Amino acid sequence: MKQNGELQQILDLAASIEALDSKAMQAARERQEQLTKPAGSLGRLEELAIQLAGISGQARPQIKQKAVIVMAADHGVTAEGVSAYPAEVTPQMVYNFLYGGAAINALARQAGARIAVVDVGVASQLEHPGLISKKIADGTQNMAQGPAMSSEQMVRAIEVGREVFQQQLAQGCDLVATGEMGIGNTTASSALTAVLLHAPVAQITGRGTGIDDRQLQHKIEVIERAIAINRPDEQQPLDVLMKVGGLEIAGLVGVILEAAAQRRAILIDGFISGAAALIAVKLNPRVKDYLIAGHVSVEQGHRVLLEHLGLRPLLNLELRLGEGTGAVLAMSIVESALSVHNEMSTFAEAGVSERAETAEMEER
Repeated sequence: MKQNGELQQILDLAASIEALDSKAMQAARERQEQLTKPAGSLGRLEELAIQLAGISGQARPQIKQKAVIVMAADHGVTAEGVSAYPAEVTPQMVYNFLYGGAAINALARQAGARIAVVDVGVASQLEHPGLISKKIADGTQNMAQGPAMSSEQMVRAIEVGREVFQQQLAQGCDLVATGEMGIGNTTASSALTAVLLHAPVAQITGRGTGIDDRQLQHKIEVIERAIAINRPDEQQPLDVLMKVGGLEIAGLVGVILEAAAQRRAILIDGFISGAAALIAVKLNPRVKDYLIAGHVSVEQGHRVLLEHLGLRPLLNLELRLGEGTGAVLAMSIVESALSVHNEMSTFAEAGVSERAETAEMEER
């Protein structure tokens, strides 16, 4: 893959992402030990509070404003018949987001999160005052015949993600969720994941929008052909992204890298968001510490991907919609973790006796 200045900036950004703040995490851990509960009794909520302290650098972090960024783009590989739905559904659903009628709209309203809908590569001309129009191309090329996009297109898509997150940050954003829309994007995500995890395509590839057994076998064959034709370099995650990825996936890579660089927690959604997270972590393993897996999808590749990343999902609701739905559903859990962390009394504050120390118990 050709190196250029913009590409180097992305690599430099990834390299700049720092480790979590160990002092803030230790302070949060000590507070957890002092709260009026048995140690460890709030399980994952305690872990989340400590992780968020490390991300923010604050022993008692707060989440005041939340956003979900929905990246939308089309995929040329749909010409191979890999989806149960036609490509026309992508722009139709983008308008549904913009008019507030999709699942992500209902869930974001409940969660109190803003939605940023971004056209990074929809193969239609979209017009709406609420749309963030950053179109790079009318979808990717058919990856079963050659690279999905050029290096320049990929870099621009990553930059779009960075810019959109920076805009959200300027409005106030303590927690960001990743979402997407693009018919054909489980095909791209399966290809990315299979290459980067050295896994058989059949192990990673699921039914996406609901294809039958015959269509699933065809989808697997298309992905295997795309990998064979493009020969992506598994040691170069951006080469893999360029050859068998998607514009919205590249956009989410930019969101994740920028959010981690700005020390913000990132709630990742399903398989497509997971594929973007995998790319980002391959660029810098420290990115993983900024990620929270909102849920595990029924897409079989998502479970494999999360296990590889060492991320335990907060929810398992058998979702496979995308849009950011699982990530936004998990926002309340993340906020609950901080509510108990910040608002519970310590033993000293409440005048409650602490558990007797082991040594004292042995003396009695």
